[in-house]
Amino acid sequence: MEVTFLRVLYSLGVIGLVGFLVHIYKSVWLKSERVRRKIRVQGIKGPTPSFLYGNLPEMQKIQLQSLKVPNHDYSEFVAHDYTSTLFPYLEQWRKEYGLLYTYSTGMRQHLYINQPELVKEMNQSITLDLGKPSYVTKRLAPMLGNGILRSNGHLWAQQRKIVAPEFFMDKVKGMVGLMLESAQPMLKKWEECIEAQGGMTAEIKVDEDLRGVSADVISRVCFGSSYAKGREVFSKLRSLQKTISHQGFLFGVTNLGNIFGTKKQNKISCLEREIESLLWKAIEERELQEEEVNSDKKDLLQLILEAASGDNSLDKDSCKRFIVDNCKSIYFAGHESTAVAASWCLMMLALHPEWQARIRTEFAQVCPHGLPDANALPHLKTVTMVIQEVLRIYPPAAFVSREALEETQVGNITVPKGVCLWTLIPTLHRDPDVWGPDANEFKPERFADGVAQACRLSPQAYIPFGLGPRLCLGKNFAMVELKVIVSLIISKFSFSLSPKYRHSPAYRMIVEPGNGVHILIKRTSDDH
Repeated sequence: MEVTFLRVLYSLGVIGLVGFLVHIYKSVWLKSERVRRKIRVQGIKGPTPSFLYGNLPEMQKIQLQSLKVPNHDYSEFVAHDYTSTLFPYLEQWRKEYGLLYTYSTGMRQHLYINQPELVKEMNQSITLDLGKPSYVTKRLAPMLGNGILRSNGHLWAQQRKIVAPEFFMDKVKGMVGLMLESAQPMLKKWEECIEAQGGMTAEIKVDEDLRGVSADVISRVCFGSSYAKGREVFSKLRSLQKTISHQGFLFGVTNLGNIFGTKKQNKISCLEREIESLLWKAIEERELQEEEVNSDKKDLLQLILEAASGDNSLDKDSCKRFIVDNCKSIYFAGHESTAVAASWCLMMLALHPEWQARIRTEFAQVCPHGLPDANALPHLKTVTMVIQEVLRIYPPAAFVSREALEETQVGNITVPKGVCLWTLIPTLHRDPDVWGPDANEFKPERFADGVAQACRLSPQAYIPFGLGPRLCLGKNFAMVELKVIVSLIISKFSFSLSPKYRHSPAYRMIVEPGNGVHILIKRTSDDH
Protein backbone atom coordinates (compact mmCIF):
# COMPACT_ATOMS: atom_id res chain seq x y z
CA MET A 1 0.00 0.00 0.00
CA GLU A 2 2.76 2.41 1.03
CA VAL A 3 4.89 1.43 -2.00
CA THR A 4 1.95 2.01 -4.34
CA PHE A 5 1.35 5.44 -2.80
CA LEU A 6 5.02 6.39 -3.31
CA ARG A 7 4.87 5.24 -6.93
CA VAL A 8 1.80 7.40 -7.49
CA LEU A 9 3.59 10.38 -5.95
CA TYR A 10 6.66 9.70 -8.09
CA SER A 11 4.51 9.43 -11.24
CA LEU A 12 2.70 12.65 -10.42
CA GLY A 13 6.06 14.35 -9.85
CA VAL A 14 7.39 13.15 -13.22
CA ILE A 15 4.18 14.20 -14.97
CA GLY A 16 4.34 17.60 -13.27
CA LEU A 17 7.97 18.10 -14.28
CA VAL A 18 7.28 17.07 -17.87
CA GLY A 19 4.26 19.37 -17.95
CA PHE A 20 6.34 22.24 -16.63
CA LEU A 21 9.06 21.65 -19.24
CA VAL A 22 6.45 21.48 -22.00
CA HIS A 23 4.95 24.72 -20.73
CA ILE A 24 8.40 26.37 -20.69
CA TYR A 25 9.09 25.09 -24.19
CA LYS A 26 5.79 26.34 -25.62
CA SER A 27 5.29 29.60 -23.77
CA VAL A 28 8.91 30.75 -23.50
CA TRP A 29 11.21 29.04 -25.97
CA LEU A 30 8.75 28.91 -28.90
CA LYS A 31 7.78 32.53 -28.20
CA SER A 32 11.46 33.50 -28.38
CA GLU A 33 11.86 31.48 -31.56
CA ARG A 34 8.95 33.33 -33.18
CA VAL A 35 10.58 36.66 -32.32
CA ARG A 36 13.92 35.46 -33.73
CA ARG A 37 12.18 34.28 -36.89
CA LYS A 38 10.57 37.71 -37.39
CA ILE A 39 14.01 39.28 -37.19
CA ARG A 40 15.84 36.75 -39.35
CA VAL A 41 13.30 36.80 -42.22
CA GLN A 42 14.39 40.44 -42.64
CA GLY A 43 17.89 39.22 -43.50
CA ILE A 44 19.41 39.91 -40.08
CA LYS A 45 21.86 37.23 -38.97
CA GLY A 46 23.57 36.42 -35.68
CA PRO A 47 25.05 33.66 -33.52
CA THR A 48 22.92 30.54 -32.93
CA PRO A 49 21.37 30.54 -29.43
CA SER A 50 21.37 27.57 -27.08
CA PHE A 51 18.19 26.28 -25.39
CA LEU A 52 17.14 28.46 -22.40
CA TYR A 53 20.47 30.31 -22.14
CA GLY A 54 20.60 31.89 -25.59
CA ASN A 55 24.11 33.18 -26.33
CA LEU A 56 25.09 33.74 -22.69
CA PRO A 57 27.53 30.77 -22.55
CA GLU A 58 29.27 32.02 -25.69
CA MET A 59 29.41 35.59 -24.34
CA GLN A 60 30.98 34.45 -21.10
CA LYS A 61 33.47 32.23 -22.94
CA ILE A 62 34.55 35.10 -25.21
CA GLN A 63 34.83 37.43 -22.20
CA LEU A 64 37.08 34.97 -20.34
CA GLN A 65 39.31 34.55 -23.41
CA SER A 66 39.71 38.32 -23.71
CA LEU A 67 40.90 38.53 -20.09
CA LYS A 68 43.86 36.33 -20.97
CA VAL A 69 45.19 38.98 -23.37
CA PRO A 70 47.77 41.14 -21.52
CA ASN A 71 46.98 44.83 -21.00
CA HIS A 72 48.59 47.30 -23.38
CA ASP A 73 51.34 49.46 -22.00
CA TYR A 74 50.08 53.05 -21.66
CA SER A 75 52.47 54.27 -24.34
CA GLU A 76 50.62 52.11 -26.88
CA PHE A 77 47.01 52.68 -25.96
CA VAL A 78 46.19 55.73 -28.09
CA ALA A 79 45.13 53.39 -30.89
CA HIS A 80 43.79 50.77 -28.47
CA ASP A 81 40.08 50.15 -29.00
CA TYR A 82 38.99 49.15 -25.51
CA THR A 83 35.64 47.77 -26.74
CA SER A 84 37.44 44.55 -27.67
CA THR A 85 38.36 44.18 -23.98
CA LEU A 86 35.18 45.41 -22.28
CA PHE A 87 32.63 44.02 -24.74
CA PRO A 88 34.57 41.41 -26.75
CA TYR A 89 31.50 39.35 -27.71
CA LEU A 90 29.86 42.38 -29.36
CA GLU A 91 33.05 43.17 -31.25
CA GLN A 92 33.62 39.57 -32.35
CA TRP A 93 30.07 39.31 -33.68
CA ARG A 94 30.38 42.72 -35.36
CA LYS A 95 33.38 41.47 -37.31
CA GLU A 96 31.50 38.29 -38.21
CA TYR A 97 28.01 39.65 -38.97
CA GLY A 98 28.51 43.36 -39.63
CA LEU A 99 26.97 46.49 -38.13
CA LEU A 100 23.52 44.91 -37.73
CA TYR A 101 22.96 41.53 -36.10
CA THR A 102 20.82 39.75 -33.51
CA TYR A 103 21.72 37.71 -30.41
CA SER A 104 19.98 36.32 -27.31
CA THR A 105 20.50 36.44 -23.55
CA GLY A 106 18.34 33.72 -22.09
CA MET A 107 14.89 34.16 -23.65
CA ARG A 108 15.47 37.83 -24.44
CA GLN A 109 16.30 38.89 -27.98
CA HIS A 110 18.58 41.79 -28.88
CA LEU A 111 19.44 43.79 -31.99
CA TYR A 112 22.92 45.30 -32.29
CA ILE A 113 22.63 48.44 -34.43
CA ASN A 114 25.71 50.43 -35.39
CA GLN A 115 24.78 51.57 -38.89
CA PRO A 116 24.76 55.40 -38.63
CA GLU A 117 21.48 55.82 -40.52
CA LEU A 118 19.67 53.27 -38.35
CA VAL A 119 21.20 54.80 -35.23
CA LYS A 120 19.76 58.13 -36.32
CA GLU A 121 16.32 56.57 -36.91
CA MET A 122 16.38 54.88 -33.51
CA ASN A 123 17.49 57.98 -31.59
CA GLN A 124 15.26 60.48 -33.34
CA SER A 125 12.12 58.35 -33.13
CA ILE A 126 9.42 60.25 -31.23
CA THR A 127 7.23 57.22 -30.57
CA LEU A 128 6.73 56.27 -26.93
CA ASP A 129 6.81 52.63 -28.06
CA LEU A 130 10.62 52.76 -27.86
CA GLY A 131 11.84 53.10 -24.29
CA LYS A 132 14.70 52.16 -21.97
CA PRO A 133 15.14 48.36 -21.56
CA SER A 134 13.03 47.47 -18.53
CA TYR A 135 15.21 44.55 -17.38
CA VAL A 136 18.28 46.85 -17.15
CA THR A 137 16.53 49.82 -15.58
CA LYS A 138 14.83 47.55 -13.04
CA ARG A 139 18.25 46.71 -11.66
CA LEU A 140 19.20 50.37 -11.59
CA ALA A 141 16.02 51.36 -9.73
CA PRO A 142 17.79 51.59 -6.33
CA MET A 143 20.06 54.27 -7.86
CA LEU A 144 17.68 56.05 -10.20
CA GLY A 145 14.20 55.43 -8.78
CA ASN A 146 11.63 55.92 -11.50
CA GLY A 147 13.19 59.19 -12.59
CA ILE A 148 13.80 60.48 -16.06
CA LEU A 149 16.79 58.21 -16.74
CA ARG A 150 14.79 54.98 -16.46
CA SER A 151 11.11 55.87 -16.93
CA ASN A 152 9.21 55.25 -20.19
CA GLY A 153 6.08 56.31 -22.00
CA HIS A 154 3.90 59.14 -20.71
CA LEU A 155 5.64 59.24 -17.32
CA TRP A 156 8.97 59.92 -19.05
CA ALA A 157 7.38 62.61 -21.27
CA GLN A 158 5.85 64.28 -18.21
CA GLN A 159 9.13 64.28 -16.30
CA ARG A 160 11.10 65.63 -19.25
CA LYS A 161 8.62 68.50 -19.60
CA ILE A 162 9.24 69.48 -15.97
CA VAL A 163 13.00 68.88 -15.65
CA ALA A 164 14.36 69.90 -19.08
CA PRO A 165 13.84 73.70 -18.74
CA GLU A 166 16.03 73.73 -15.62
CA PHE A 167 19.02 72.72 -17.78
CA PHE A 168 18.52 75.15 -20.66
CA MET A 169 21.65 77.16 -21.39
CA ASP A 170 20.34 80.40 -19.87
CA LYS A 171 19.95 78.59 -16.53
CA VAL A 172 23.32 76.83 -16.82
CA LYS A 173 25.14 80.13 -17.41
CA GLY A 174 23.94 81.23 -14.01
CA MET A 175 25.73 78.24 -12.44
CA VAL A 176 29.25 79.18 -13.61
CA GLY A 177 30.00 81.05 -10.38
CA LEU A 178 29.14 77.96 -8.31
CA MET A 179 31.41 75.85 -10.52
CA LEU A 180 34.31 78.25 -9.93
CA GLU A 181 33.72 78.19 -6.16
CA SER A 182 33.69 74.39 -6.17
CA ALA A 183 36.95 74.11 -8.14
CA GLN A 184 39.04 76.46 -5.99
CA PRO A 185 39.64 74.09 -3.02
CA MET A 186 40.97 71.39 -5.39
CA LEU A 187 43.39 73.82 -7.06
CA LYS A 188 44.61 74.96 -3.65
CA LYS A 189 45.03 71.35 -2.51
CA TRP A 190 47.17 70.56 -5.58
CA GLU A 191 49.39 73.60 -4.93
CA GLU A 192 49.86 72.42 -1.35
CA CYS A 193 50.78 68.94 -2.65
CA ILE A 194 53.50 70.48 -4.80
CA GLU A 195 54.90 72.34 -1.78
CA ALA A 196 54.72 69.23 0.38
CA GLN A 197 56.58 67.17 -2.25
CA GLY A 198 59.51 69.56 -2.64
CA GLY A 199 58.04 72.58 -4.39
CA MET A 200 58.71 71.46 -7.96
CA THR A 201 56.37 68.64 -8.95
CA ALA A 202 53.76 66.45 -7.27
CA GLU A 203 52.20 63.14 -8.11
CA ILE A 204 48.41 63.19 -7.84
CA LYS A 205 45.67 60.67 -8.47
CA VAL A 206 43.05 63.04 -9.84
CA ASP A 207 39.89 60.90 -9.93
CA GLU A 208 38.58 61.42 -6.41
CA ASP A 209 39.47 65.11 -6.46
CA LEU A 210 37.54 65.62 -9.71
CA ARG A 211 34.68 63.56 -8.31
CA GLY A 212 34.69 65.84 -5.27
CA VAL A 213 34.49 68.98 -7.40
CA SER A 214 31.67 67.55 -9.51
CA ALA A 215 29.78 66.43 -6.40
CA ASP A 216 30.22 69.86 -4.87
CA VAL A 217 28.89 71.57 -8.01
CA ILE A 218 25.75 69.43 -8.18
CA SER A 219 25.25 69.74 -4.42
CA ARG A 220 25.42 73.53 -4.56
CA VAL A 221 23.21 73.69 -7.65
CA CYS A 222 20.63 71.29 -6.20
CA PHE A 223 20.72 72.12 -2.50
CA GLY A 224 22.06 75.65 -2.38
CA SER A 225 23.17 76.56 1.13
CA SER A 226 22.47 73.02 2.44
CA TYR A 227 24.80 71.34 -0.05
CA ALA A 228 26.52 69.31 2.68
CA LYS A 229 23.54 66.94 2.53
CA GLY A 230 24.27 66.41 -1.14
CA ARG A 231 27.78 65.21 -0.30
CA GLU A 232 26.33 62.48 1.90
CA VAL A 233 24.05 61.41 -0.94
CA PHE A 234 27.00 61.21 -3.35
CA SER A 235 29.06 59.06 -1.04
CA LYS A 236 26.23 56.55 -0.69
CA LEU A 237 25.42 56.65 -4.42
CA ARG A 238 29.03 55.80 -5.23
CA SER A 239 28.88 52.77 -2.91
CA LEU A 240 25.59 51.74 -4.49
CA GLN A 241 27.04 52.10 -7.99
CA LYS A 242 30.01 49.88 -7.16
CA THR A 243 27.80 47.19 -5.64
CA ILE A 244 25.39 47.07 -8.60
CA SER A 245 28.04 47.33 -11.32
CA HIS A 246 29.92 44.29 -10.02
CA GLN A 247 27.04 42.10 -11.09
CA GLY A 248 27.20 42.20 -14.91
CA PHE A 249 23.65 43.51 -15.27
CA LEU A 250 23.91 43.81 -19.07
CA PHE A 251 23.77 40.03 -19.55
CA GLY A 252 20.04 40.03 -19.11
CA VAL A 253 19.50 37.41 -16.43
CA THR A 254 16.00 38.04 -15.15
CA ASN A 255 16.12 36.93 -11.51
CA LEU A 256 17.67 39.58 -9.30
CA GLY A 257 18.09 37.17 -6.43
CA ASN A 258 20.27 34.90 -8.56
CA ILE A 259 22.57 37.79 -9.33
CA PHE A 260 22.96 39.72 -6.12
CA GLY A 261 22.52 37.18 -3.35
CA THR A 262 20.99 38.02 0.01
CA LYS A 263 23.96 39.88 1.51
CA LYS A 264 24.53 42.23 -1.42
CA GLN A 265 20.81 42.73 -1.97
CA ASN A 266 20.46 43.75 1.69
CA LYS A 267 23.34 46.21 1.26
CA ILE A 268 21.67 47.68 -1.83
CA SER A 269 18.33 48.03 -0.03
CA CYS A 270 19.99 49.64 2.99
CA LEU A 271 21.86 52.21 0.85
CA GLU A 272 18.70 52.95 -1.10
CA ARG A 273 16.76 53.68 2.11
CA GLU A 274 19.56 55.90 3.45
CA ILE A 275 19.76 57.91 0.21
CA GLU A 276 16.01 58.39 0.05
CA SER A 277 15.87 59.39 3.72
CA LEU A 278 18.43 62.16 3.12
CA LEU A 279 16.49 63.41 0.10
CA TRP A 280 13.14 63.30 1.93
CA LYS A 281 14.58 65.41 4.75
CA ALA A 282 15.94 67.96 2.27
CA ILE A 283 12.56 68.22 0.55
CA GLU A 284 10.69 68.63 3.83
CA GLU A 285 13.11 71.34 4.99
CA ARG A 286 12.77 73.12 1.68
CA GLU A 287 8.98 73.09 1.90
CA LEU A 288 9.22 74.82 5.28
CA GLN A 289 11.60 77.44 3.83
CA GLU A 290 9.65 77.95 0.62
CA GLU A 291 8.34 81.42 1.43
CA GLU A 292 11.78 82.63 2.53
CA VAL A 293 13.63 81.70 -0.69
CA ASN A 294 14.53 84.68 -2.87
CA SER A 295 13.24 84.12 -6.41
CA ASP A 296 16.64 85.07 -7.87
CA LYS A 297 18.52 82.54 -5.71
CA LYS A 298 16.40 79.43 -6.07
CA ASP A 299 18.40 76.24 -6.43
CA LEU A 300 17.54 73.32 -8.69
CA LEU A 301 15.71 71.43 -5.94
CA GLN A 302 13.44 74.41 -5.33
CA LEU A 303 12.77 74.99 -9.04
CA ILE A 304 11.91 71.34 -9.72
CA LEU A 305 9.80 71.20 -6.56
CA GLU A 306 7.79 74.21 -7.72
CA ALA A 307 7.45 72.84 -11.26
CA ALA A 308 6.25 69.47 -9.98
CA SER A 309 3.86 71.11 -7.48
CA GLY A 310 2.37 73.14 -10.31
CA ASP A 311 1.60 70.02 -12.33
CA ASN A 312 -2.05 69.18 -11.59
CA SER A 313 -1.58 65.55 -12.62
CA LEU A 314 0.69 64.89 -9.60
CA ASP A 315 -0.76 64.48 -6.10
CA LYS A 316 1.33 65.38 -3.04
CA ASP A 317 2.95 61.96 -2.59
CA SER A 318 3.60 61.59 -6.34
CA CYS A 319 5.16 65.04 -6.34
CA LYS A 320 7.61 64.10 -3.57
CA ARG A 321 8.36 60.76 -5.22
CA PHE A 322 9.06 62.64 -8.45
CA ILE A 323 11.55 64.93 -6.69
CA VAL A 324 13.36 62.07 -4.93
CA ASP A 325 13.68 59.95 -8.08
CA ASN A 326 14.88 62.81 -10.27
CA CYS A 327 17.34 64.06 -7.66
CA LYS A 328 18.87 60.57 -7.69
CA SER A 329 19.00 60.61 -11.51
CA ILE A 330 20.46 64.13 -11.70
CA TYR A 331 23.01 63.31 -9.02
CA PHE A 332 24.30 60.20 -10.73
CA ALA A 333 24.28 61.55 -14.29
CA GLY A 334 25.48 65.05 -13.40
CA HIS A 335 28.16 64.00 -10.95
CA GLU A 336 29.65 60.69 -12.02
CA SER A 337 29.69 61.13 -15.80
CA THR A 338 31.17 64.63 -15.67
CA ALA A 339 33.91 63.63 -13.21
CA VAL A 340 34.86 60.61 -15.34
CA ALA A 341 34.93 62.74 -18.51
CA ALA A 342 37.22 65.23 -16.74
CA SER A 343 39.55 62.38 -15.74
CA TRP A 344 39.78 61.17 -19.34
CA CYS A 345 40.46 64.78 -20.45
CA LEU A 346 43.43 65.08 -18.09
CA MET A 347 44.73 61.67 -19.12
CA MET A 348 44.70 62.59 -22.83
CA LEU A 349 46.10 66.08 -22.22
CA ALA A 350 48.91 64.56 -20.15
CA LEU A 351 49.87 62.63 -23.28
CA HIS A 352 49.62 65.75 -25.46
CA PRO A 353 51.33 68.74 -23.78
CA GLU A 354 51.10 70.73 -27.03
CA TRP A 355 47.33 70.93 -26.50
CA GLN A 356 47.84 72.04 -22.92
CA ALA A 357 49.92 74.92 -24.26
CA ARG A 358 47.28 75.87 -26.83
CA ILE A 359 44.51 75.89 -24.21
CA ARG A 360 46.69 77.93 -21.82
CA THR A 361 47.48 80.55 -24.46
CA GLU A 362 43.85 80.97 -25.49
CA PHE A 363 42.68 81.08 -21.88
CA ALA A 364 45.13 83.89 -21.08
CA GLN A 365 43.76 85.89 -24.02
CA VAL A 366 40.07 85.30 -23.31
CA CYS A 367 40.29 85.43 -19.49
CA PRO A 368 43.08 87.93 -18.67
CA HIS A 369 42.02 88.01 -15.00
CA GLY A 370 42.46 84.25 -14.66
CA LEU A 371 38.81 83.28 -14.14
CA PRO A 372 36.28 82.43 -16.87
CA ASP A 373 32.72 83.75 -16.76
CA ALA A 374 29.62 82.74 -18.70
CA ASN A 375 30.37 85.23 -21.49
CA ALA A 376 33.96 84.03 -21.92
CA LEU A 377 33.18 80.30 -22.21
CA PRO A 378 31.91 80.36 -25.85
CA HIS A 379 35.25 81.91 -26.86
CA LEU A 380 37.31 79.06 -25.37
CA LYS A 381 37.35 77.18 -28.68
CA THR A 382 40.47 75.08 -28.04
CA VAL A 383 39.31 73.51 -24.79
CA THR A 384 35.93 72.82 -26.43
CA MET A 385 37.63 70.95 -29.27
CA VAL A 386 39.69 68.91 -26.81
CA ILE A 387 36.64 67.98 -24.72
CA GLN A 388 34.69 66.96 -27.83
CA GLU A 389 37.55 64.77 -29.02
CA VAL A 390 37.95 63.13 -25.61
CA LEU A 391 34.21 62.42 -25.52
CA ARG A 392 34.57 60.83 -28.95
CA ILE A 393 37.38 58.47 -27.92
CA TYR A 394 36.30 57.87 -24.31
CA PRO A 395 32.55 58.54 -24.06
CA PRO A 396 31.47 57.79 -20.45
CA ALA A 397 28.21 56.26 -21.70
CA ALA A 398 29.02 53.03 -23.56
CA PHE A 399 25.60 52.35 -25.02
CA VAL A 400 22.44 53.79 -26.39
CA SER A 401 19.78 51.22 -25.48
CA ARG A 402 16.10 50.90 -26.28
CA GLU A 403 13.35 48.32 -25.90
CA ALA A 404 10.41 47.92 -28.26
CA LEU A 405 7.50 48.27 -25.83
CA GLU A 406 5.25 47.51 -28.79
CA GLU A 407 6.10 46.30 -32.29
CA THR A 408 7.67 49.30 -33.97
CA GLN A 409 9.54 50.39 -37.09
CA VAL A 410 13.15 51.58 -37.09
CA GLY A 411 14.14 52.57 -40.62
CA ASN A 412 13.36 49.58 -42.79
CA ILE A 413 13.38 47.14 -39.85
CA THR A 414 10.28 45.88 -38.07
CA VAL A 415 11.25 45.40 -34.43
CA PRO A 416 9.03 42.89 -32.56
CA LYS A 417 7.70 43.76 -29.13
CA GLY A 418 10.16 42.98 -26.32
CA VAL A 419 13.32 43.16 -28.46
CA CYS A 420 16.13 45.32 -27.04
CA LEU A 421 18.24 47.50 -29.35
CA TRP A 422 21.86 48.37 -28.58
CA THR A 423 24.30 50.84 -30.11
CA LEU A 424 27.90 50.63 -28.92
CA ILE A 425 28.90 54.31 -28.83
CA PRO A 426 32.73 53.93 -28.83
CA THR A 427 32.55 51.69 -31.91
CA LEU A 428 30.45 54.30 -33.71
CA HIS A 429 32.89 57.01 -32.61
CA ARG A 430 35.86 55.11 -34.06
CA ASP A 431 34.32 54.06 -37.37
CA PRO A 432 36.96 54.86 -40.05
CA ASP A 433 34.21 55.18 -42.68
CA VAL A 434 32.87 58.16 -40.72
CA TRP A 435 35.98 59.64 -39.12
CA GLY A 436 38.68 58.63 -41.59
CA PRO A 437 41.79 56.44 -41.24
CA ASP A 438 42.91 58.44 -38.18
CA ALA A 439 39.75 57.54 -36.24
CA ASN A 440 41.76 56.05 -33.35
CA GLU A 441 44.05 59.06 -33.04
CA PHE A 442 43.64 62.05 -30.72
CA LYS A 443 43.07 64.97 -33.09
CA PRO A 444 40.96 67.74 -31.53
CA GLU A 445 41.40 69.83 -34.68
CA ARG A 446 38.78 67.64 -36.37
CA PHE A 447 36.22 69.64 -34.32
CA ALA A 448 37.59 73.06 -35.33
CA ASP A 449 34.42 73.83 -37.30
CA GLY A 450 32.02 72.04 -34.98
CA VAL A 451 30.56 68.56 -34.72
CA ALA A 452 28.64 68.72 -38.00
CA GLN A 453 31.84 69.28 -39.98
CA ALA A 454 33.86 66.76 -37.97
CA CYS A 455 31.63 63.95 -39.21
CA ARG A 456 29.77 65.68 -42.01
CA LEU A 457 28.98 62.43 -43.84
CA SER A 458 27.16 61.09 -40.75
CA PRO A 459 26.54 63.79 -38.09
CA GLN A 460 24.45 61.29 -36.13
CA ALA A 461 27.60 59.20 -35.58
CA TYR A 462 28.71 61.48 -32.72
CA ILE A 463 26.49 60.75 -29.73
CA PRO A 464 28.33 61.12 -26.38
CA PHE A 465 25.11 62.62 -24.99
CA GLY A 466 22.70 60.60 -27.10
CA LEU A 467 20.50 62.11 -29.78
CA GLY A 468 16.89 63.11 -30.38
CA PRO A 469 14.14 63.20 -27.72
CA ARG A 470 16.25 61.17 -25.27
CA LEU A 471 19.24 63.54 -25.58
CA CYS A 472 20.92 63.90 -22.19
CA LEU A 473 19.25 66.80 -20.37
CA GLY A 474 22.55 67.69 -18.70
CA LYS A 475 24.52 68.16 -21.93
CA ASN A 476 24.84 71.95 -21.53
CA PHE A 477 25.60 71.60 -17.83
CA ALA A 478 28.30 68.96 -18.41
CA MET A 479 30.01 70.87 -21.24
CA VAL A 480 30.11 74.12 -19.28
CA GLU A 481 31.45 72.39 -16.14
CA LEU A 482 34.12 70.54 -18.14
CA LYS A 483 35.24 73.79 -19.81
CA VAL A 484 35.50 75.54 -16.45
CA ILE A 485 37.38 72.74 -14.67
CA VAL A 486 39.79 71.79 -17.48
CA SER A 487 40.67 75.37 -18.44
CA LEU A 488 41.23 76.35 -14.78
CA ILE A 489 43.54 73.38 -14.18
CA ILE A 490 45.61 74.08 -17.30
CA SER A 491 45.84 77.80 -16.54
CA LYS A 492 47.60 76.94 -13.26
CA PHE A 493 49.39 73.63 -13.91
CA SER A 494 51.21 71.67 -16.58
CA PHE A 495 51.26 67.91 -16.22
CA SER A 496 52.29 64.56 -17.67
CA LEU A 497 51.31 60.95 -16.97
CA SER A 498 52.94 59.33 -13.97
CA PRO A 499 54.80 56.03 -14.46
CA LYS A 500 52.19 54.64 -12.01
CA TYR A 501 49.40 55.10 -14.55
CA ARG A 502 48.01 51.83 -15.89
CA HIS A 503 45.58 52.04 -18.75
CA SER A 504 42.60 49.84 -17.94
CA PRO A 505 39.19 51.25 -18.91
CA ALA A 506 36.49 49.59 -16.80
CA TYR A 507 32.74 49.44 -17.31
CA ARG A 508 30.90 50.36 -14.09
CA MET A 509 27.66 51.63 -15.60
CA ILE A 510 29.91 54.14 -17.34
CA VAL A 511 33.40 53.65 -18.82
CA GLU A 512 35.95 54.99 -16.35
CA PRO A 513 39.72 54.63 -15.77
CA GLY A 514 39.83 51.34 -13.92
CA ASN A 515 42.92 52.15 -11.84
CA GLY A 516 42.50 55.91 -11.75
CA VAL A 517 44.55 58.62 -13.48
CA HIS A 518 47.95 59.37 -11.92
CA ILE A 519 49.64 62.54 -13.17
CA LEU A 520 52.80 64.52 -12.38
CA ILE A 521 51.98 68.23 -12.06
CA LYS A 522 53.89 71.46 -11.64
CA ARG A 523 52.85 75.10 -11.60
CA THR A 524 52.78 76.78 -14.99
CA SER A 525 54.91 79.63 -13.58
CA ASP A 526 57.67 77.06 -12.96
CA ASP A 527 57.92 76.51 -16.74
CA HIS A 528 59.47 79.94 -17.08
